[in-house]
Amino acid sequence: MTLALPPVGIGTWHMGESRARAAAEVAAIRAFVDAAQAQGAPALIDTAEMYGDGGAERIVAEAIRGRRDACLLVSKVLPHRATRRGTVAACEASLKRLGTDRLDLYLLHWRANVPLAETVDALRGLVAAGKVLRWGVSNFDVDDLEALLALAPGAECAVNQVYWSLSERSIETGLKALQDRHGMATMAYCPLDGGALVSDRRLVDLAAALGLDASQVALAWLAGQPATSAIPMTRSTVRAVANLAAGRLSLPAATRSALDQCFPVPDRRMPLRVV
Repeated sequence: MTLALPPVGIGTWHMGESRARAAAEVAAIRAFVDAAQAQGAPALIDTAEMYGDGGAERIVAEAIRGRRDACLLVSKVLPHRATRRGTVAACEASLKRLGTDRLDLYLLHWRANVPLAETVDALRGLVAAGKVLRWGVSNFDVDDLEALLALAPGAECAVNQVYWSLSERSIETGLKALQDRHGMATMAYCPLDGGALVSDRRLVDLAAALGLDASQVALAWLAGQPATSAIPMTRSTVRAVANLAAGRLSLPAATRSALDQCFPVPDRRMPLRVV
């Protein structure tokens, strides 16, 4: 059964890197959690041990202190740590930084040299211990995912987190269909293409015709995809709330058709872009 995730979450890549920005980052996450609670939904918060060398997890901890149960927390283990023992140690460190006793999702950040079977065993052990509710992967392309699914426990993988936006649609040339066939949810990072989509004139004009801004349309487009969550990062409280609201928008068929014309799917199999 495909994991049901909120259509829009908040990402924390590049958070926790500067004391000068810490207050704004905490405030943005808090505003996002407030808005999600007002909707009666969990606040999906994505982070990783890599982000700010643990700094992003500390930012999240401060933002959600006393409100852990209102959140759906996702973190990731770096591939060079993803041995049987290393995965457990990395998870314990993330839990400590986050100030929680469990993660809703724990992902292998990308595939490297540690055998997948070893990492999967470690992730399943964390689930058995109650420290992780579900496990998944990130930045896995078709070959990586097929190797994972060839393992007996591979079907337990709940999610693949990948780069996906209107302007980066390589996932739609084969990978997304594979994930859907196996009941694997998709988390879309860089859903605004690092901010480039916000000023794309074609998107701006299409959004204006609906009384929306470009960010809202780009996020609504992703949120309307099957079993997909977008996780934009923002340090703005206003934008955090607007991003969440975009997950409830339903774009007209004519707009979706226009978006496909402006931002077409590649006409051949493309490798997954990783940033």
